[in-house]
Amino acid sequence: MLDPLTLDQLRVLVSVADEGSFSAAARRLGRVQSAISQAVHSLETALGVTLFDRDGKIPQLNDAGRVLLADARRLLSGAEAFKAKADSFTEGIEPELTLAVDALFPSAVLTASLKALSEVYSCLQVTVFTEAMGGAEQRLRDGAARLALCVPMPGVTDNRETEFLVTIPMVPVVAAGHPLAARAGQITRADLENEVQLVLTDRTSVSNGRSGGVVSLRTWRFADLNTRLDFLREGFGWCNMPVHMVHDDIESGRLKRLDLAEPSITGLDIHVVHERGRATGKAGRWLIEDLRKRVTRCVEGGRMSDRQAAAVKVGRPEPRVQDPEPGRSERAVASYQSK
Repeated sequence: MLDPLTLDQLRVLVSVADEGSFSAAARRLGRVQSAISQAVHSLETALGVTLFDRDGKIPQLNDAGRVLLADARRLLSGAEAFKAKADSFTEGIEPELTLAVDALFPSAVLTASLKALSEVYSCLQVTVFTEAMGGAEQRLRDGAARLALCVPMPGVTDNRETEFLVTIPMVPVVAAGHPLAARAGQITRADLENEVQLVLTDRTSVSNGRSGGVVSLRTWRFADLNTRLDFLREGFGWCNMPVHMVHDDIESGRLKRLDLAEPSITGLDIHVVHERGRATGKAGRWLIEDLRKRVTRCVEGGRMSDRQAAAVKVGRPEPRVQDPEPGRSERAVASYQSK
């Protein structure tokens, strides 16, 4: 029977233990000493256990008291977290944030922002899905994610709202030992047609089987961006890659940036996407603003390796809304697949 047991009694127990005496606990809590003694007595009665040895001048915790003190601290901490979580609901803070993120987005920026988010909204539960191509928007369709950071796919605009976040710079690259790396001068379309192009393929139906942006006559297809990067490093072919993923490889000479006569893509626009009419909570808005500031500083400052991106410090940016221009999504999906 726990009805006689109260949080106030536990708070008094902890205060007596921390302050070293009933009188000191009374001063800390702003009560008279008799009220402290009564609270301790009521707690011992409710538990059916004596917590203090009262033989000396100053009562001291006995063995049972010391063991139960640790439990009392945990219960108080849990109660405080319980109340904080309840308060967050009344303040418009969502209880959980589910996020689907395109693998294009710099992971170091994402982790830095999520770490900052956890410090501001400590009670928030977060789920992150990392997806390629239409995977992020598929998570929205399925109801598995509340927000998506992705390149919006065409044909799925009726029930979504998009907000421009950042343009991710893209570069054409090959391994240092690949034949294209030894070519002098600019690489022509004819040069690319004869080499294997490493292409991303969509696991979902969101892109409706589109396969734009493919230049080479021979292709190897991958559903995972990091797997494709592994094959790129081993010299299997060429492709366009996000700068932040290959910056260090280019600097070290492991990969070579190609000088194309007709560049097919220089950047991909990442948007924040959510279902129309489904408002984003305070924590979600905070995260979006923080992500925008961090990733924009990385791009504008040329700090595009994951290591450099992780070191970026930010304040609180103002949000801006921008829907994709007509036709832009069609170009985006074609460019995305040919990365």
